Formats: sequence, C-alpha cells, structure tokens
Amino acid sequence: MSEDTRPRVVVAGATGFIGSALGQALKDRVRLIGLTRSARSEIDYYAEVRRVDLFSKSDTVRALEGADYAVYLVHSMMPSARLVQANFEDLDVLCAENFAQAAAENGVQHIVYVGGLQPSSGVLSRHLESRVEVERVLGGHGVSVTTLRAGLIVGGNGSSFQILRRLIERLPIMVCPSWTNTKTNPVSLTNVIWAIESVLQKPGSESRVFDVGSPKPLTYRELMATTARVMGVRRWFLPVPLVTPALSRLWVSVVTGAPKALVGPLIASLRHEMIARKDPQYRLSGEPGTPIEDTLREALLDGDHTKPPPRAFGKMSTASATPKVLSVQRMPIPRGRDAAWAATLYMRWLPDSMHGLMPITVSQQDHQTFFRLWSWGPVLLQLERTISVGRQVFRITGGVLARPSDKGRLEFRTVLDGDTLIVAIHEYAPRLPWWLYCNSQALFHRWVMHRFGRFIARQAPVV
Repeated sequence: MSEDTRPRVVVAGATGFIGSALGQALKDRVRLIGLTRSARSEIDYYAEVRRVDLFSKSDTVRALEGADYAVYLVHSMMPSARLVQANFEDLDVLCAENFAQAAAENGVQHIVYVGGLQPSSGVLSRHLESRVEVERVLGGHGVSVTTLRAGLIVGGNGSSFQILRRLIERLPIMVCPSWTNTKTNPVSLTNVIWAIESVLQKPGSESRVFDVGSPKPLTYRELMATTARVMGVRRWFLPVPLVTPALSRLWVSVVTGAPKALVGPLIASLRHEMIARKDPQYRLSGEPGTPIEDTLREALLDGDHTKPPPRAFGKMSTASATPKVLSVQRMPIPRGRDAAWAATLYMRWLPDSMHGLMPITVSQQDHQTFFRLWSWGPVLLQLERTISVGRQVFRITGGVLARPSDKGRLEFRTVLDGDTLIVAIHEYAPRLPWWLYCNSQALFHRWVMHRFGRFIARQAPVV
C-alpha cells in the first residue's frame, strides 16, 4: 500500500511508553502522526511529528488536520507552567475537551482511548473518576470512541511498573498495608498495543467499551511477590493493617523517587478491586491471554536502565526566562446557562464583590476589557475578547500586572454536557517578581475564583 493512501492516525501521547511501542507496531500499516508539546522534530517510527499544546484548542485543531483516526493516550498531563493552580482531573477534562472538539471539526472517524478499569461498586477515587470523565468528554462531540479500560499496564519503561520494580529492588522487607490485599488485573504492554491495533483495523461507527487484563486476577501483594520471584530476589512481606493512604503515599514516594503528585492518585485508587469483566460483550475477540509471569519477564527485559526515568518522575524545568502560570477552576453552572453568560456575570460580579476590600473597576470598550484601580487609576490588566464558538476567550494584552505574551488568555467554557464551567488562565506571565506574585496575586486570584464559584452556584437556573 502506498504511503499516500494509508490511513492517517494521530497519536496524542506519542512519546510515552505506550505511544513509543505503538509506533513500532503500526509503522508499516498506517501513516503515524505523533503529537508532542516539545520542540522535537522526530519520534522513532512516526512519519510526522506535530508540536501541540493540548490546553489550546486552536493548537489542537491544527494538530489533527488530515487525520482519519486518533489515539488518545494522555493522562494527568504535567503542564509546562512554573505555577499550576489546578486539580489533575480538571486538566484532564480540559485537554480531552479540546481534543474531542478538534477531532469533530477535522472529520476524524474514530478515537481510541486507553482508560482505566472501573470497580463494580463503591465510590470512585478521583483518579478513576477522571478516567470516566475523559471517556464522556471524548465522546461528547459526535466522534465515536472505543475505550480500552486497563488496570496496571506492565511495560519496562512505564511509570507504574517502575514504581513496582523499585519497591522490590530497594526493600528486602516490605510493610504491606491493607490495600495490598485488593485484587487487580494487570495487563502487558504488548496486549494493550494488540488491542489498539485491533480496534484501528475495525473501528466501527459506534462508541464501545472493552476491558483488557491478564487471565487471572491477583492481589497487589501477590503481584509484588510474583515480581520478586521473577526478578530472582527473596523478599518478606509483613501485613500492617493500620497504615494510612497518606503514609503509604509518603513511603512509596521516598523509596521509589516518584513524586507524590504521581503516587497519590494511584494509591487512592488501590482500595478498589479493578478486575476486567469476562462477559464477551466487554472483551475483544482473540485477546491474548498472557500469564502474569510472562508479562513481568517481558517488562524486565524491555526496561532500559540506561535511559532516564519516566518523565513523570522528573521535575519540570524552570529555566524559562519568563515563568508562566496555569490556573484552572471548575464550578457548577445552572442548567441552560453558557460560557458567555458566565463571563458577563464575572465582569459584573468582580467589582461588586470587592466593595470595601479593593477598589477594582471593570470597563469595556468594543472588544477591550480593562481592570483598573478606581475608575481613573492604572490599568491592572487589559483583555481583548476573541470570537470563539462555545467559549469566551480573552487575550491578556497588557496592564501593569502582566508581561507581554502571545498566548496569555482568560477562558470560560462549559464541559460535561453543559453542567460544569471551567475558568482557566493560560500562559500568564506576571510582571511582579516571582516570589511576590506567588505570595500575593496568585493567592488573591485563587480566593476570588473560589468566591465566584460559590456565587455562580447560587444563581437560579433558567426555567
């Protein structure tokens, strides 16, 4: 098949351990387009590399141009901002919303998403709830989605397996909290790649959900013991039922070197039994039944100890001459209201809410909005409203509190079937000295957004 006629598949998360393996598996069957937020020009096995900021809708629309299918491998994205005022689930929703809208606008035929196994009952952890939200968001704009729900994906350079391997390597005696008795269904990276490839061969026109996992569930303690046996080391496991999740998060982070921001959501999810359903309607036909011992051996052989640890283990570089800020707040919005209503309400509410605290005024002229101290004082921030369907976007163009920035913007948008409002500041470059900004303006903004969220929740819905 000539290169020009091969299906074009865009992969978000192409540089991750799943995306890298996917490139090698699909390179001869499709034209692979890898998305990355870095300036790199090549990714092994990918025919084309496109730089994209998934927090920017316009960037994402350009990145998906010409795509027939898309694979979404993004989870809890670590933004390239020096200060992030946001929960990981809100970042996930925002990126998925941009991706879903961009896919619809570009005529993408199908999206494949690798999510997480869901427990059969009980209240979901934030980590697992986020996975379900991303499923909903990706399928919310008319493009069909196949979700592959997986538990622990065992691959040599995957973050979760790296944590498991380091625990076994570094702890001859392991304290086992109660969550280590929870059953799980790990799955090999090879099986996940097989599942993605199978869906792309027959994507279908409807949204579907499949579970992928090893043939036999086992507890996390059994998984650790099996890993030790495969590694050829002797380890002792001591049950300690009183260890709290917070303490577990601390010792796992200290022992493995993984940041608490990565470990925390994972530990919180371990109280749930995440077992792949056996019903044929939830399983792909012909799924390889790789035993866990073989899965672990494959991962240990594939793990490249000469490479740096996964990016999620590292710290974000702060070498940029102009440190940037990302602030994302989620709040409910009355049924029937939209982003335009919320933006107008905010501009009216802010000066009224500051009465007696700070003499802020907001004035508007054509597409320009000015935040001032008093009506005659200096312009704190100058915004320029841009036209965008379904969103209200204000470019930050000036003011004594902001440095010039091409991408700085304030955004209002609704997500999750219009029941949720996202208010986000992107690529904001403060003019104040960084230490002063973090201890003054940044705290003030977060406090204001918290109060606005409470205010907007009290507004009467449209009848």
